[in-house]
Amino acid sequence: MSDFERLVLKIAATATKNAQKESLKKGVANVYSKNGQIYFQLPDGTITQQEPQVYKDLRL
Repeated sequence: MSDFERLVLKIAATATKNAQKESLKKGVANVYSKNGQIYFQLPDGTITQQEPQVYKDLRL
């Protein structure tokens, strides 16, 4: 991997972490997928597979 590629990945990882922190500060759960399973990190730090009501309300 080139130095440029490492720099781009470092910037992207930092931006992702900052966006995740900001979402939690604003009361928005972060959503992750691992091995085909969906997980929600709630603003209080809890990790659950139970979909928050706010996400259910957004469905069309």
